[in-house]
Amino acid sequence: MIRTIALPQKADKTSISIFAIWLVTVSGMIGIYLGQGDWFLPKTPMNLLLGAGLLLWNFPPKNGTRSILLWSLTFLTGMFVEALGVNFGLLFGDYRYGENLGPKVLGVPLLIGINWVVLTFLTAYLSRRFFDKKWLACLAGAALMVALDFFIEPVAPVFDFWHWDDGHAPLQNFVAWFFVALFLQVLIYNEIPDRKHPLPWHHFASQTVFFAFFYVLYSL
Repeated sequence: MIRTIALPQKADKTSISIFAIWLVTVSGMIGIYLGQGDWFLPKTPMNLLLGAGLLLWNFPPKNGTRSILLWSLTFLTGMFVEALGVNFGLLFGDYRYGENLGPKVLGVPLLIGINWVVLTFLTAYLSRRFFDKKWLACLAGAALMVALDFFIEPVAPVFDFWHWDDGHAPLQNFVAWFFVALFLQVLIYNEIPDRKHPLPWHHFASQTVFFAFFYVLYSL
């Protein structure tokens, strides 16, 4: 008697995207923890581009050209404020970028601008699931960005992402992050889709888990 084998249904792009996000995150955590940071960390640009690409795959520009212009402005704003910090010590304080975030313009990795776009989208999407009023959602989104940055800052120098002249992030960094993030939340508020989708939750959770893990590890 010949038995039939049921083949698994074709995975949709949501499942593929969530799997890819967690695969990269968990692999990086394990590899770095086991002392293979010299191999994993220089590949950070590929990981960030993968995350950005998966978001774009699942969330094409909502309003065509208008969306592209606003997200481009988000990218340029991120690059501009970071350039002010790196070159003049304005807004965030005195710091410089390391070598694990890829090519730089005016001392700022291009991927930092992309990361501002990704984090703005993720936090705006999440905050709008909880708050209907625009200003509450924007404030919550900016607060989420600062909360994530709290875990990133102590880890960043260890990973050669960026280095503070004083050895740690000053209070003004978090204050500036909040107000820049708030501006961007307001800017792109109408570009955030209303439909429910699990990817932003997984994407933001994966970054939080990654940096919180190493934050605790290096604080012990």
